[in-house]
Amino acid sequence: MDMARDERFEPESEKALRENLYSMESRVRKLRDTRNNFNSEAKAVAEQRNTVQKQYKEHREKHTLLLAEMKALRAEISVHKEKRNALQAQRKDLINQSQGRRKEKGEKQTASAEYIRLKGEIANLESIFETTAIGKKREDKIMSDLKRMNQRVEELEPEVGQFEMVKLDLSDLDVAIKTLTAEADASHQLMLEVIAKADELKVELDESFSHRDFLKAEGDKLHEESVALREKANQVHEKIEAMMVEVNETREQLNLSKQERESWMTDHNKQVKTEMKTGAESEEVASNLIDTLLSEGQLMMGGLGMSDYGEQPQRKKKVKKSKVNVGVMKRK
Repeated sequence: MDMARDERFEPESEKALRENLYSMESRVRKLRDTRNNFNSEAKAVAEQRNTVQKQYKEHREKHTLLLAEMKALRAEISVHKEKRNALQAQRKDLINQSQGRRKEKGEKQTASAEYIRLKGEIANLESIFETTAIGKKREDKIMSDLKRMNQRVEELEPEVGQFEMVKLDLSDLDVAIKTLTAEADASHQLMLEVIAKADELKVELDESFSHRDFLKAEGDKLHEESVALREKANQVHEKIEAMMVEVNETREQLNLSKQERESWMTDHNKQVKTEMKTGAESEEVASNLIDTLLSEGQLMMGGLGMSDYGEQPQRKKKVKKSKVNVGVMKRK
């Protein structure tokens, strides 16, 4: 068994480092799970936001068409209204002319009324010029007035022409007044019809406004929620990075301590193994053993020991035994 790698033989300092490392790694794993959950939620909310924003974009295109349609209807209403007002102003001027009333002082004359008045005056002056004998001085004045009036009529024609004014026979004012009344009523009726269409469209447009505002608010809310979740994930990630610095430092300290312990154990085992070797297993041991024996005088050159140079044990001399006369001994 490798005692250097067995955690049971770790010193208390290493055990404390390892427990602290396990604790920090556990917290890092939990923080990563939390960060990943925030990122997953943010991604899901972002997908919802994208769906709502896509709906908002499609609805906005439809809403823009409705606005353009409403704008066209309002422009048409304005045209019918202005034409009606112009016709009614012309009719009023003709009524005043038929009743012999003069324009009240300070009353603003409309373009159409001025146009009709000038056309009538021009017709009268031309009639006088063609049918009446006049002097040179009055003729010059009539020609000057006609020139001035015709110039003014030319200036008014574009403004009056935009209402497609009806051609009137000013020689019969009653017929002209009736014609203007009918045209004014027709323009008014057209205006009312367009207003009815605009009212119907307004209901649809109001619903479109409400739906557009709802989609925009929902998209903004989901976007803010997604951003908030991403921010939480970033904050947790920053904590992970800060903790990983401590984890790496602790891991490095543990590795250094482990390497130092393994190095000590390796050197110790090597030393013990070396000391336990015999001379037959190691030339170095054999050499050291020889040096030791030589220094102690237990070994001499040639490989002989002291016992090889000691006194030889003496051989015992054989003692010759004398022959004893058995017979004599018996006589004694």
